[in-house]
Amino acid sequence: MSHHAPNHDHLALTRRGFLEQCGMGMGTLGLAALMGSLGEIAPRLRAANAVPSGGFTKPLTPRQPQFLGRAKRVIHIFANGGPSHVDTFDPKPSLDQWHGKEIPIRHQTERRTGSAYRSPFAFRRYGQSGIPVSDLFPHVAQHVDDLCVIRSMKADVPNHEPSLLLMNCGEARQVRPSFGSWVTYGLGSENQNMPGFVVMCPGGYPIQESQNWQSAFLPGVYQGTYINTEHTKIERLIENITNQYHSLPEQRAQLDLLAQLNERHQRARAADSQLEARIQSFELAYRMQLDAADAFDIGREPEHIRRMYGDGTQGRQMLIARRLIERGVRFVQVWHGSGQPWDNHDDIEVNHRKLAKECDQPIGALLSDLKQRGMLEDTLVIWGGEFGRTPTVELPTPGANAGKSNGRDHNNHGFTMWLAGGGVRGGTVYGATDEFGFAASENTVHVHDLHATLMALLGFDHEKFTFHHAGRDYRLTDVHGKIVRDLMA
Repeated sequence: MSHHAPNHDHLALTRRGFLEQCGMGMGTLGLAALMGSLGEIAPRLRAANAVPSGGFTKPLTPRQPQFLGRAKRVIHIFANGGPSHVDTFDPKPSLDQWHGKEIPIRHQTERRTGSAYRSPFAFRRYGQSGIPVSDLFPHVAQHVDDLCVIRSMKADVPNHEPSLLLMNCGEARQVRPSFGSWVTYGLGSENQNMPGFVVMCPGGYPIQESQNWQSAFLPGVYQGTYINTEHTKIERLIENITNQYHSLPEQRAQLDLLAQLNERHQRARAADSQLEARIQSFELAYRMQLDAADAFDIGREPEHIRRMYGDGTQGRQMLIARRLIERGVRFVQVWHGSGQPWDNHDDIEVNHRKLAKECDQPIGALLSDLKQRGMLEDTLVIWGGEFGRTPTVELPTPGANAGKSNGRDHNNHGFTMWLAGGGVRGGTVYGATDEFGFAASENTVHVHDLHATLMALLGFDHEKFTFHHAGRDYRLTDVHGKIVRDLMA
C-alpha cells in the first residue's frame, strides 16, 4: 500500500487531461517534434501562445520605455460626438463672408448640407503666442501658450462608430487594443493598488461602449477600468469597494487560498489569458480597498482647489483625474458629452455653449493645477473628439435632427485637437484646413500619425512597440503612421 502524500492536482484532472495521460496525446508530441525541426519558428509560436504577463507575476510593475520619453503619464479628455473646430479653435472669417451662400469647396458628408454657416461665437487672440480661441473656452484660452493646437487632423469616415474606434484603438473595424491599454502594457503603473488605466464616463457607456477602452488580445489587466462619475459616493463609483463581512486580513487569507487553487488550475492552461485576467482582477480588487477610496474622495482637497475646478460632474472628474495620476495611475481617460454629446446637428449655438460651459473651467483648472505642482511637464494632456463638423449647415433630415437649419454635420476631412505638457511644443499651431474649414489642406495629421507621435512622446517607437498575436506582430498604428516632429519640443 502506497504511503506517499496525495497529489491534489489529480483531483482537478479534466477529461481532456485524462485522455492525454492515457496516450491520446501522442499526436501533440508528434507536432511538438515537427515544430522543433523548424528551427527558430517553434520558440516564436510557443512564446506567442504564452501568457505575456508571466503567470502570477505583477504585470503592472513599472517599466522603462524603449527610449527616454518626455511624458510619463496621460490624461485624455475625450469630447464625445465631435466638437466643431470652426467654432472652437479654428476661426474661419470666410464663413462670415459666405454665410448663406454655396461655397466652392465640397466633400462627402454623412447627411445633406447646404450653404456656408458662420460661427455664432467670437474669436480673440490670447497669450504671447496670440493663438485665437473662441469665447466658448475663456479658461482654456488662458493656457494657450502651453497648447499645441493641431488644426489639420484627419480621420477616415464621417461616422461615429468607426471614428471612435480609430481614435481610441487605431483601427476602425477590427478588435484592437486601445491606446490606454498599449501605454499601460508598455509602462506598467506606478501604483500597484490601483488600475493602471482608468476611464471616467458619467451616465453610462458611449457609442461602442467598452470597446473604446478594450485590451483586446493584450492581457485583460491592461483594459480600462470604467468608473461612472455621475455618482458622488465612493460605494456607487466603485461597486464592492468595501467588504462589510470580512476584515482585510481575513480577505487576504481567502485570496491566498484562492490563488493557490487558481495557480494549480492555471498550470495546465498557461495560454488562457482570460483566466490570468480574472486572477489579476481578484488581487487588484483587494488592493484597491487601500487606495481607491482616498483617490476618489475629492472632499479631502482644500476648498480653494475644489472651487477652482468648479461644481458639477466635469469639475469632479478633472480633479479626480489629477488625484489619480498623482497617485501613480498611468493613463486616465475623461469623457465629456456621453449623455448629451457634442454631436450638435441642430441648435449648435445653444448646445455647444452649454457643453463648453460644463468643461471649460475644469480643463483650465486641471492645466493650472498640474503646472503649479510641476506635473504638466511630464503629463501628456490630450483634448478632442473623433472628428469635427462641417462649415456648411446641415439640412433638415428625417430622424437625424429636429428639422432645423442651425447645426453642422460630421466632418472627418479636417478637424482640431490640442495637446499640452509631456514634451509637446506649446504656444504653437500646426497645420491648417482650407479657407472654409472643410478639409485639412496643410500638414495633414492622420489619426495614425497622431498615435505615432504620442507614442514617441512616451518613449516608444510605434513601429517596434508590438505584440505578437495570431501569427503577426500588431501595433497601435497598424501598418501606418509617421511621427510629426514639429509637435514635439
